[in-house]
Amino acid sequence: MRVDSAHRHIAALPEEVFRAFQEPQLLAAWLPPEGMHAHLEHFDLRAGGGFSTVLTYETHDAPGKYSAHSDAADTKIVSMEPPRRVVWAVQFPSEDPAFAGTMFMEWTFESVMSADPDQTPGSQVHAEVGTEVTVQAKDVPHGIDPGEHAAGLASSLAKLAALFEHRHA
Repeated sequence: MRVDSAHRHIAALPEEVFRAFQEPQLLAAWLPPEGMHAHLEHFDLRAGGGFSTVLTYETHDAPGKYSAHSDAADTKIVSMEPPRRVVWAVQFPSEDPAFAGTMFMEWTFESVMSADPDQTPGSQVHAEVGTEVTVQAKDVPHGIDPGEHAAGLASSLAKLAALFEHRHA
């Protein structure tokens, strides 16, 4: 069983990051990796619900797995534990068995704590400073290149982080 993963620190509270998994316009903004844009269909962003995604390449250099220039996925939301965890079962409709199948994606959100500089040395007082987001993709179809998939996951997380960067500029 292949597992691809990525993680990133995001300067927002877990509740704020979690909201980006519950609102269609936010999900469509950050989910597609760089060089693609997403169209969400049939979204019901709660446990037991799901959504369909068509990811279209912005240039015609890359061949799609679903059509000439797009990829598609049907996602079932297996579980949601606000604001700590989301699990998706992602099915790829493809006639090529190398790309078909169901991949499970687990997203976790951990509060990042830092020592409060205004406290005395050795103090146990901490201030929340952000969220560590980790994604693990399990049962990745073998036709998906591991390096490209890791880059895509990292790109999606960078776009997720960018949703919150304006507050710290």
